[in-house]
Amino acid sequence: METILVVDDNKDIVFSLSELLKYEGYTIEKAYDGMEALDVLERKQIDLILLDVMMPRLNGLSTLMKIRETKQIPVIILSAKTEESDKVSGLIMGADDYISKPYNPGELIARVKAQLRRYKMWSGGVPKEDEDLIVNGGLVLDRKQRIAIAEGTQVRLTAKEYSILELLMEHIGQVFSAEQIYERVWKEDANYSVENTVMVHIRHIREKIEIDTKNPRYVKVVWGIGYKMEKQ
Repeated sequence: METILVVDDNKDIVFSLSELLKYEGYTIEKAYDGMEALDVLERKQIDLILLDVMMPRLNGLSTLMKIRETKQIPVIILSAKTEESDKVSGLIMGADDYISKPYNPGELIARVKAQLRRYKMWSGGVPKEDEDLIVNGGLVLDRKQRIAIAEGTQVRLTAKEYSILELLMEHIGQVFSAEQIYERVWKEDANYSVENTVMVHIRHIREKIEIDTKNPRYVKVVWGIGYKMEKQ
């Protein structure tokens, strides 16, 4: 299993994050400031870094700049600083994701899994199949926790919306008619009114996962036939 480096000057946060990640099966390395983190990176094989911003000796953003001089492993900034400019700065400097404290444990685990999966694919490795995780571009579905992450943000879906999204993501590129979606999700025989019911649910899903609902990236309409999840 992959090794994750947790970097934060708050030892309680390092402990809680470490226990959470260990429960998911990851090996953990710890550091309490940027200098310690760089030292660990020299000695250990690290697959992903969770990096705080406000730390003594060497802060998170300066540490990130040093890391990016030699390494391209995934780095997720984990910080109480929620200003948009801080997030943008972190991403510009090379962070792969940015999570604000206090964090949702389920969302954090889903983002960690997504970054590790992408890194392995980009580096030519073959990621271990994770039946609980479906990744399509910036859209992540964690079936174990029944949550969806769209472009780095957890979205709140109703039970029916989640089931529709799960169906489409399990069959990327396949077109489903409104009747097929209704019968699989509602588990009832379709009638003349189901098309409007499904259409309303699809619209709500788009409002939650798409950046531009007028030009959707993920859930596409195939006119006269039905709906599909576009491969990214």
